[in-house]
Amino acid sequence: MSEATAGEDATRRRAGDPWLFFRRWLANPLQMGSVAPSAPSLCRRIAALVRRGPEEIVLELGAGTGAVSRALLAAGVPAERLMVVEIVPAMAEHLRQALPGVQVICGDAFALEQALPRRWHGQVGTAICGIPLVLLPLARQRRFVEAVEAVAPGRGFLLYTYCVTSPLPHGRLGLDARREAWTPWNLPPASVWRYQLRR
Repeated sequence: MSEATAGEDATRRRAGDPWLFFRRWLANPLQMGSVAPSAPSLCRRIAALVRRGPEEIVLELGAGTGAVSRALLAAGVPAERLMVVEIVPAMAEHLRQALPGVQVICGDAFALEQALPRRWHGQVGTAICGIPLVLLPLARQRRFVEAVEAVAPGRGFLLYTYCVTSPLPHGRLGLDARREAWTPWNLPPASVWRYQLRR
């Protein structure tokens, strides 16, 4: 095999994520929260819901193999304004290679005050969550809401999910909830919910 062919194969492996996704799913299916990477139709819908001022960043939490990240870049989010937090070291390293210019942090989305550089606190236009919050106990869900609020006060977050109804008990968490999008072309069909603290 030539060096050029080997390089092309490596690029394809980075761009076509199913094997990496599947290995991580086998290792920890609850952490992944899905049986397949997000479909392009879902990713485009998420990207269309992003709100961001010129100096603000988009914060993606639980980016997995980067399917949503690539849709955000394609929709016009500058690479230097996309911040990705991924807790799995192998996935974080994959994202660094697959998404040149994007700021990838290997860290905990439930401790954003520590994970996110202080200069970006209060500069988050939209936070996007790919973590399966529906599977977590109420106390952990509340911790996630508090973590986002600490770095993006008043902005709330987008959550993509495979639940038809709200995946979070928004009343008990003090959140307003609105389903912003739904697509049957994902496996399984998916919704995008926007949550914000009640004022």
